[in-house]
Amino acid sequence: MDTKAFKRSLNQSENYHRKGFGHQADVEVVLKSEYESDLIKEIRDRNYTLTRGDVTIRLAESFGFCWGVERAVAIAYETRQHFPTERIWITNEIIHNPSVNQRLREMNVNFIQVENGVKNFDPIDCGDVVILPAFGASVQEMQLLNDKGCTIVDTTCPWVSKVWNTIEKHKKKDYTSIIHGQYKHEETVATSSFADKYLVVLNMAEAQYVADYILNNGDSPAEKLQRRTEFLVKFSNAYSEGFDPDVDLEKVGIANQTTMLKTETEAIGKLFERTMMKKYSTAELNDHFQSFNTICDATQERQDAMFKLVDEPLDLMVVIGGYNSSNTTHLQEISIEHQIPSYHIDSDIRILADNQIEHKPLAKDLEITKNWLPPGKITVGVTSGASTPDRVVEATIERIFATKSAG
Repeated sequence: MDTKAFKRSLNQSENYHRKGFGHQADVEVVLKSEYESDLIKEIRDRNYTLTRGDVTIRLAESFGFCWGVERAVAIAYETRQHFPTERIWITNEIIHNPSVNQRLREMNVNFIQVENGVKNFDPIDCGDVVILPAFGASVQEMQLLNDKGCTIVDTTCPWVSKVWNTIEKHKKKDYTSIIHGQYKHEETVATSSFADKYLVVLNMAEAQYVADYILNNGDSPAEKLQRRTEFLVKFSNAYSEGFDPDVDLEKVGIANQTTMLKTETEAIGKLFERTMMKKYSTAELNDHFQSFNTICDATQERQDAMFKLVDEPLDLMVVIGGYNSSNTTHLQEISIEHQIPSYHIDSDIRILADNQIEHKPLAKDLEITKNWLPPGKITVGVTSGASTPDRVVEATIERIFATKSAG
């Protein structure tokens, strides 16, 4: 499929919209009332610090809603206002935040159901309005909705679209796109749908495995076959159909899921640059390697703020955001790497009575920790993912204060 031509054609369609519908002023008033917080403004004005009783809150200097998220939510609200009687659907969560998605449900926005791991588009009819979320939708989904005669409202973050443009550049020169991301994540699913050939690597360890394969995939035919088989098993579901590591890793380009750790994406890019120079030569590098900066500014700013915050003397850290939010999880990782007791919660209701908290440790299910706030004077670091409204951060901070004072 010529994805570039399809997108160009879609952009010219009367049924395709990438901007609002002229209701920005009305929606801005609603969003401020539902999601902004006077307490958070106060903490910002106090140099990101607030003390009540024995608790000092240290807020990260960059956190919460990013521009792309604000834009997506605003367009979704405008869509409901502009189409007051039409059936409206969304192909996935608009952003990874339970309270925002619940609010859309209350506004009678339908979420496409997933059955046995597959989205069911059957209930959508011609003339229905369908919103594409901030992290985008696959080309195949867009084509299906276009063929159905739907009105498509595309809230895809421009940073995600920038990555798609990079994928198109890879395709133009027959490069395989190596995507740093989570192969099941909605954004990576959308990004990979634009590629002819791709391989998704989760982290530096997987990237190093691929680099080692490029440099040495075995001496004897039997060893080559064994290594190839191992490779395809290891990355099962994370590469394009018909992917052949012995052929498709000769020319590679780097892309990323925009919410991954900036430092790791950069390190992976450098790794493959060195690998291709070693495999071929410096003079031939441009024939075998391409890299463009596709790291989201907002993600980078929040990670930089987190690195600054964990250098402060903190007793513990609270990270607020959806459990399926990649950028929130990476903020949690930074805290853990600095050996700070850290609690990832998706809303203030996870702070329970009797000094208990229900939280999600990395790569584990939810669990309850008792006596999570230690006695005496404490300093609590607080940050939130790019999909978390300030109002949720405020409610969390208030519960921390209330829990400590009740103790």
